Amino acid sequence: MAQRYQASYLHVMTRQLFEAAGTPTHVAEVIAETLVGANVAGHDSHGILRIPTYLELIEKEGIDPAAEPEIVRETDTTVIFDGNNGSGLYTARKAVELAIEKAKKNELCRVSIRNNHHIGRLGQWAEIAAHAGCIGWISTGGGGGNRKVGIRGGGTLPYGGREGKLGTNPIAIGVPTGDDTPFVLDYATTMIAGGKTAFAESKDADLPEGTIVDKDGNPTTDPAAFGGGGSLLAFGKHKGYGLSLVTCLLGGLSGDFNLEDLSMRGVYMQAMDVEAFVPLKDYQRGVRAFLDDIKSTPPTSGFDEVFVPGDFEHNNRTQRLADGIELPEGVWERIET
Repeated sequence: MAQRYQASYLHVMTRQLFEAAGTPTHVAEVIAETLVGANVAGHDSHGILRIPTYLELIEKEGIDPAAEPEIVRETDTTVIFDGNNGSGLYTARKAVELAIEKAKKNELCRVSIRNNHHIGRLGQWAEIAAHAGCIGWISTGGGGGNRKVGIRGGGTLPYGGREGKLGTNPIAIGVPTGDDTPFVLDYATTMIAGGKTAFAESKDADLPEGTIVDKDGNPTTDPAAFGGGGSLLAFGKHKGYGLSLVTCLLGGLSGDFNLEDLSMRGVYMQAMDVEAFVPLKDYQRGVRAFLDDIKSTPPTSGFDEVFVPGDFEHNNRTQRLADGIELPEGVWERIET
């Protein structure tokens, strides 16, 4: 049975769990803010559902809970971060903040991150850039010949292939609007995010058709098939597949590519100061007017209204901060075990 919890309670619980696992308080705060923030925004697949996976990695020394990211190389407009095998969420926060700081001084900054773990919902980092008056681009890519990648299963099939060799490889773009609802485009280059298979499994629900195949390459709607060696499908066939490869190539700017196992992976961030082109307030007024006109389009049959990226998260925040966050019992079972 699903239960409802206040965001403040989930935040404290999450922080304390990671502190108990040896995570310094300032890092645990970022982890809690990021995971609960995903739930608040309506992206439960990237919320506290991830706690067991992260804690298991800490226990098995796959994540160093006390690690601090360090700058390997830096110019006025570029930075390479080494995550030092620490919390990806904490490293991503440090990276986007530095990208914004440099963009404000030098108009543009590009950041690459290596030796890093899962950085959570990419839209959160793009949104931070947008609120700072920047256009933010965040992508994370991974793939390789001799090792399969994925949240729990066999990764993503290259278009026309039978073996999962790519990650979900998401992209997020944030654009300032001058209000509390920035434009935030955020999606995996797969039909669904990998975390949605785990969330569907926690609810004992089926996945949409055409999203995954089982370990034998047969179409299925069973979310457990992904954890059993199945693979995700790229959206838009060759188009999503091509974008997935782009995220890997940008990720490779971190230097994290291996000619022995034929892999390439990494995080790429970019912050561009709008003021480098036009006055921020003028741009924001133009963006909001343009998006509002798009939203005014009469809805077609089966739709109540037309949305633009960012509306979903804003509406969920308004509702969930007031009414609490409903979580399936299966999520708590995973955390408790």
